[in-house]
Amino acid sequence: MSSSLPHPAHDPESNSSDELTRNLTRTEIQHAGSSIPGRDIVQVLTEIPVDVSSGWHHHPGEEVGYIIAGTVRMERRDGDTQILSAGDGFLIPPGVPHNATDLGPDTGRMLSTYIVEAGRPVSTLET
Repeated sequence: MSSSLPHPAHDPESNSSDELTRNLTRTEIQHAGSSIPGRDIVQVLTEIPVDVSSGWHHHPGEEVGYIIAGTVRMERRDGDTQILSAGDGFLIPPGVPHNATDLGPDTGRMLSTYIVEAGRPVSTLET
């Protein structure tokens, strides 16, 4: 069973009860319809403290990301694991479960743009 992550811009109070957002900070920068029918574009800044993981989750569309600061281990259930540093980009295909862990020594910061199915949660935790 999986649970949807709250949409921080619409429901900030629910962040405190969500396992993922207790450990890291997700700030939605923008959310708009796309020129691709049935898709939204959502941009999120995620800050992950040292030795904290995002938790295994997936998205209903592509995640195109860029590491702003820190060193992040990006694991994918399809077997691909990358060690990413500031200045590195990454791409997670739709529906692929993945987990990001900040390796330190500083807080990891990443900017992600999601091209997702309209009306669906941007992220869903794997349980």
